[in-house]
Amino acid sequence: MTRTSQWPVPPDSIRYVIPDPVIRSLSRHPLTRDLYPLAFGHYRRAAGHHMHREHHNDHLLIHCTEGEAYLSVEDEPCLVRAGDLVLIPAGAAHRYTAAPENPWTIHWVHYAGPLAENFREHMGFTDGIRIQHIGRQPRLLVDFNGLLSVRQTGFRTPGLVHVANRLRQLLAAVPLSVGEAGHAQQPDLEIIHNFMREHLDERITLNQLADLTGLSPAHFATRYRALTGVSPIQHFLHLKVEQACQLLDTTDHSFTHISSMLGYADNYYFSRLFKKVMGQSPTDYRHTHRH
Repeated sequence: MTRTSQWPVPPDSIRYVIPDPVIRSLSRHPLTRDLYPLAFGHYRRAAGHHMHREHHNDHLLIHCTEGEAYLSVEDEPCLVRAGDLVLIPAGAAHRYTAAPENPWTIHWVHYAGPLAENFREHMGFTDGIRIQHIGRQPRLLVDFNGLLSVRQTGFRTPGLVHVANRLRQLLAAVPLSVGEAGHAQQPDLEIIHNFMREHLDERITLNQLADLTGLSPAHFATRYRALTGVSPIQHFLHLKVEQACQLLDTTDHSFTHISSMLGYADNYYFSRLFKKVMGQSPTDYRHTHRH
C-alpha cells in the first residue's frame, strides 16, 4: 500500500491515490506492468507538509517549483529549493518538512515497476546524487500535469494505461531538462555547437573548440563531457553523420560526393564512421529509407 503524507489538501492542491486493487491490475497489465504510478499530485505552498518513512517499496520523484523544504535521506540532511528535482528511491528511509517561513510548492509522483531502477539511472540519480537543480522547466511541468488528466475517469483501465505511459514519458525526458539547465549555466556550449554546425565541411580540432572557451584542450574536453555525456569531437562527428543522412534522404549525390562535402577526402573512412554511428552502411541507409 502506498503511504502518502496526511497533509490536509486545500482546494488549490491535488492528491490522487490509485486504489490497491487497481495497482495490482496495473502490475499485471502488459502495457503498464513495467512502470506504473501509485499516487501523484500537486501541492501549492504546502505549509505544515511533512512525512517520515522508514520502510517503503516505491520510488518518489518530487519537483519543487517554489519555496523550500528540509529533507533527510538515510540520515543525510539537505535543503530542497525551488528548481530542484528530488528522487527518493525505493527502500531509502527519509523524512521531509516544508520550511515554516517559506513552504515548498511541489509536483510529485510515487511509482513502481521493474523499469523504475533503470529510469533512476537514466535520469542521472545515484546513491550519491539525490537532488538535481534543473530550474524551471515548462516541459517537465507539462508532463507532471499530464498525470492529472486521469482524474474523474473512475479508475478505468484506459485512463490508467494512458497515465502510466505519461509517467514513462515524464521520466524519459528528465535528462533533457537536466541538459537544458546545464546549457543555461554554460552559454559557451551554444557558441561551440554553432561553430560546429557552421564548419561541417571541415575537419576541426579539439584545440580549435577549446580556443572558443579560453580553456586548455584537456580542461575543455573534461568539462564538455561532464555537461553532455560525450566528447566534443564525437558530437561533431554525429552532426556530420546527421547531415549525411539528410543528404542521402534528399539528394541523389553519391556518398563519395557527400563525404567530400563534409570534409572527408577518403569516403571509405567516412563510410566506416557512418556505419559505426548508424549501425548500417550509407548504401543500406539510403535503400532502407527510400524504399
